[in-house]
Amino acid sequence: MPFPLAIFGLPDTLWVEAAISIAVVLISMLVAALAHFAIFPLAARLSDRTPSDLDDVLIRAVRWPLNVGIVVLGVYLSLTLTLDLPEIAQEIINTSAKAAGAFLLVALIGRLVSRGMDWAIQEYGSGAQSGDTRRSSRVRSVDSRLLLMLRRVLVGLIYMLGALLVINALGIPITPLIAGLGLGGVAVALALQPTLSNLFAGTYVMTEGVVSPGDYIEMEGGIAGYVLEVGWRSTRLRTWSNTLVVIPNARFAETIITNYYEPTPPVNVYLTCGVSYDSDLALVENVSREVMDGVLDASLHGVREYGSYFAFDNFSESNVDFWLFLQAKDRLASFELRSEVINELHRRFAEEGIVINYPVRTLQFTDETPAGADDGARRTPPAILRRRPPPGDTPDFDAPGANGPDSPS
Repeated sequence: MPFPLAIFGLPDTLWVEAAISIAVVLISMLVAALAHFAIFPLAARLSDRTPSDLDDVLIRAVRWPLNVGIVVLGVYLSLTLTLDLPEIAQEIINTSAKAAGAFLLVALIGRLVSRGMDWAIQEYGSGAQSGDTRRSSRVRSVDSRLLLMLRRVLVGLIYMLGALLVINALGIPITPLIAGLGLGGVAVALALQPTLSNLFAGTYVMTEGVVSPGDYIEMEGGIAGYVLEVGWRSTRLRTWSNTLVVIPNARFAETIITNYYEPTPPVNVYLTCGVSYDSDLALVENVSREVMDGVLDASLHGVREYGSYFAFDNFSESNVDFWLFLQAKDRLASFELRSEVINELHRRFAEEGIVINYPVRTLQFTDETPAGADDGARRTPPAILRRRPPPGDTPDFDAPGANGPDSPS
């Protein structure tokens, strides 16, 4: 006995439309399952042959939104093409379909941007770069943080604009909302102007890459210390007295900074000294070079490959000045290396009889001292001796005022 189509008193055409509608939904689900379990895995295997794995990341990002979109499209077609619905119901379905399509589109773009930025952060943070290893790793760390912030901002903007797009698809006017958001954004920007200024300055500091955690820096105002953290709002330093200094990035970006760890950690050590004019300068040079070479060979703080340099510099008042030039591994090692060189150079000069003079000043007297004057008169300052009495008179240095009105009493 054939199954009656007009069961329960429903017309035959309605049963046919319902069957077609269900078939369309089932077909869309079948296509979505085929794409999910067959097409996308095949595309992922093909993407493994490419040198970059970015395409694999993007394929995984679009997998779920496209599958859900196929099912939603099937449901929409099953309701609009097969069923004879009232105009109001058709309008509701169209509006809902627009909102769902806008939502899926926003989700697709958001996932693409988010996964793409994650790939960039991971690839840049772990990729090998040429040049100094320490420098490259620190630059990668700074750029990774910047990309992470950029990812958050972009994804937030996409979903915010997507929400407006969905609201507009539902038939709700968004012009007043956009105007309100604009005025609110201006008010917030004015209220957060110092914070935003520090934020953008922090972006500048990070992108420049001239200051990183672990560096020892000195600012123009005299503040110096080790960089603990370069944040979005401020930079933190630990001074030599083990205190914390927090510097707003807006001020940090505008000052002059000396970084003792850039462009490379090694620090040049420059020493000056002087020896007596009676010294054998060839011996002084040989001893100085031997001292530098010996310290570089024995010390853990020097850079032997850089070499050592010596040169005489100047004829000073008491000594012949010269300088020594070598390189330490870093800033802390420079103090140790300087101390070792000074200690060893002083010891060798003492062994070789090389004299480093104290400041000496020689006084030259004129030859106008009166004949027969005693030693006390010879020690009289030249300014007094020049005030001689008229010819024929015998000077009396003990008489008050004998040397004129300017003579001391």
